Amino acid sequence: MGPLGFNEILLILLIVLLLFGAKKIPELMRGVGKGMREFTDAKNQAQREMDAELNERESKVDTKAGQVTPDSSGSVNPEVKNYN
Repeated sequence: MGPLGFNEILLILLIVLLLFGAKKIPELMRGVGKGMREFTDAKNQAQREMDAELNERESKVDTKAGQVTPDSSGSVNPEVKNYN
């Protein structure tokens, strides 16, 4: 089974037109567009949260090397002491 050809797509569109009518199709497409937009927004929000968590973890103290790195505000965590 390969990709859909022109004839198959035309047949699907004709069936959709017959089932829903010409007046209902724009409403359906608006609903599909809103759903896609909400999905994209949620995906982008999840990506931003993961990036923020990754940046937060990278800015924490590297205990093996004994280095203190500043957090996102530029201040050093006062609970961590550097014993070098």
